Amino acid sequence: MAYDDLRSLLRALEREGDLKRVKAEVDPYLEVGEIVDRVQKAGGPALLFENVKGSSMPLAMNVFGTDRRLLKALDLKSYGEISEKIGGLLRPELPHGFVGVREAFGKLGAMAHVPPKKVKSGDAPVQEVVLTGDDVDLDQLPALFTWPQDGGSFFNLGLTHTKDPETGIRNLGLYRLQRHDKRTIGMHWQIHKDSRNHYQVAARKGERLPVAIAFGCPPAVTYASTAPLPGDIDEYLFAGFVAGRRIEMVDCKTVPLQVPANAEVVLEGWLEPGEMLPEGPFGDHTGFYTPQEPFPALTIDCVTMRKRPLLQSIVVGRPPTEDGPLGRATERFFLPLLKIIVPDIVDYHLPESGGFHNCAIVSIDKKYPKHAQKVMHAVWGAHMMSLTKLIVVVDSDCDVHDLHEVAWRALGNTDYARDLSIVEGPVDHLDHASYQQFWGGKAGIDATKKWPEEGYTRDGGWPDMVLPDPDTAAKVDRRWKEYGL
Repeated sequence: MAYDDLRSLLRALEREGDLKRVKAEVDPYLEVGEIVDRVQKAGGPALLFENVKGSSMPLAMNVFGTDRRLLKALDLKSYGEISEKIGGLLRPELPHGFVGVREAFGKLGAMAHVPPKKVKSGDAPVQEVVLTGDDVDLDQLPALFTWPQDGGSFFNLGLTHTKDPETGIRNLGLYRLQRHDKRTIGMHWQIHKDSRNHYQVAARKGERLPVAIAFGCPPAVTYASTAPLPGDIDEYLFAGFVAGRRIEMVDCKTVPLQVPANAEVVLEGWLEPGEMLPEGPFGDHTGFYTPQEPFPALTIDCVTMRKRPLLQSIVVGRPPTEDGPLGRATERFFLPLLKIIVPDIVDYHLPESGGFHNCAIVSIDKKYPKHAQKVMHAVWGAHMMSLTKLIVVVDSDCDVHDLHEVAWRALGNTDYARDLSIVEGPVDHLDHASYQQFWGGKAGIDATKKWPEEGYTRDGGWPDMVLPDPDTAAKVDRRWKEYGL
């Protein structure tokens, strides 16, 4: 099963030589970011900074910086392992015979340990120390000033807990958090995010919104906070499914929310309607700065933590970054869900260089004229895939993860007068290229083989692809060592 807390994962990584302790004093102003960005881009180890200037807390960085480490954290051999489990749960075929009944009960049994489990405060490591009122001092937590034009210091891996004031459904989200002062944090809640909707509902009702922010959570919980789940699906249910065990939760001390009992640090506070402060600029995962905008400002009333806590954070910026493995996990985990919405899809790929939402490469088993265009519009209607700016549709014999192969199809199989679809729709809050915020132009490229029914009337029809003679290829395979190459 996946690790039940951050520190047990760090110990395991250190035993395997995949974690490096940095004992020299490091400055969270620019220096830590520069170190981590270099190590991450070189495929280096997780880092534990033991002497962060201005803070007594160690700082864990680059923990999920490689696919190997993220898979280890979630106790997976491959991302496809969870994808297959999700696919199995989404296929509720009627059982046939005794074996089928046993398999059906096996699925139900596997779900029994998924819902989160409440524990008492005395059994929650994260509440070993409780600070309230004037004892709260966010300056003691190592926030990062990562890029030269950032508007301040940020916590980049704080898991934000809210709940809908009307339905009571909770949400777990990952949003950047700017430290304004010793007791105030800026909540970067983008327009398409669930927590922003919760805040708007509370403000409309004239009510304050309870908020809890957890740092250093169990790895499955941290991953679940990044997953683009529909608003009515509990992230802790998904985290338990991924982890293979129920996530232990504890009631907060001052707000009516629950947080992971095995987290390292938790901030609690109430968000008053209309309390806003300028937030940003920030060097974001797009590789560009996002501008300063007014966002809700949360006053922290209580901090709970372990006796000797550590903090976890990440560096975001120009890809590749630690976002890469997290994004690749989401791509694989949610393929079965996307296939339920758009069953035409054979496979898909969200390139990291596109920030995972700027481009989607989709393969289909083409069955009728303009099938590719139908799939484009279906993808644009699929939850957060609505923010995708470019969709490239290829035939099923194209490996969507081989960008050279995809480029060859997209550049060679396309008549842009007929095969390029231009539409307008919502784009990511962080998108800097749209001429106005929140919506802009999108494109779909039909890079599939064209049919006569689609208007392809060239003599001889669509040409055959150049491929080796199979008999000769097999012969060369057999004799390869003889050539001495």
